[in-house]
Amino acid sequence: MISVEGSPFKNDLLKDKTIWVTGGGTGLGKSMATLFSGLGAKVAISSRKEDVLKKAADEISVQTGNAVFIAPMDVREPKLVEDAYEKIKSDFGQPNSLLNNAAGNFISPTERLSSRAFKVIIDIVLYGSVNTTLVCGKDWLKQGIKGNRLNIVTTYAWTGSGYVVPSATAKAGVLAMTRSLAVEWGKKGIRSNAIAPGPFPTKGAWERLSPGQDTDSNENDAKIPMRRNGEMQELRNLATFLMADGCDYLTGQTIAIDGASHLGSSGNFYQSLDKLSDDDWDGIRNMIKSSNDADKAKRSV
Repeated sequence: MISVEGSPFKNDLLKDKTIWVTGGGTGLGKSMATLFSGLGAKVAISSRKEDVLKKAADEISVQTGNAVFIAPMDVREPKLVEDAYEKIKSDFGQPNSLLNNAAGNFISPTERLSSRAFKVIIDIVLYGSVNTTLVCGKDWLKQGIKGNRLNIVTTYAWTGSGYVVPSATAKAGVLAMTRSLAVEWGKKGIRSNAIAPGPFPTKGAWERLSPGQDTDSNENDAKIPMRRNGEMQELRNLATFLMADGCDYLTGQTIAIDGASHLGSSGNFYQSLDKLSDDDWDGIRNMIKSSNDADKAKRSV
């Protein structure tokens, strides 16, 4: 095992974990998967883009010295999720931890959305998390595995937010499921927690939430009490703490890591987007569409 830069943890902290990471090929998911692997976990990553997964797995393995398993699938399809889980289980090892990180989001006035656009986000974020949770949870309960489930939500799952209403609706549902299953499955030793990240710039997210703004931009710093965006190692360190043993009594909780942003501004998009004109929104829609079209061309599932 090779130590991952920026980690304060012992290199074998997660040696007994087999962690399934959805949305694990890029961005936050890939970053968290890298640290998990570097700390000794067996890591399986999933998304719809097989070539992206292969590239990510190779890069993680080179960095950590550990094999990473890929399981391409669409979280919206229960049968594909079940097949992916069984393939991980048979070909790589019994998953005992799940990181629900697959997501979809974009900014838009709600009245401009079609029912289909709304459904796409709900299906990925909420139903996708339901599908993976049911597959893992049923198997863990059957086998008596004290599993660990970690969901990535948002701070506006607590408050709601204008201009990202499908995401706010879906993430609020994931938050409710996090708390509910902590209660229902607690007696079986299955933990359920969530992380609510603030601004952690990644290419995919920024193209849909801050179109036209570079990920290195400090344009929004003044709105954040700590006057900066989050750094990737900070998020993955928190995820590692929640995945590790040692605080097993911690369950049903959501931890915000956002530089106190949600305390200063409720962590939502309303203030920054409410004054945009129709022409502004037309331009934003076109930029987001271009990003979506480029992504669709890369999907294998």
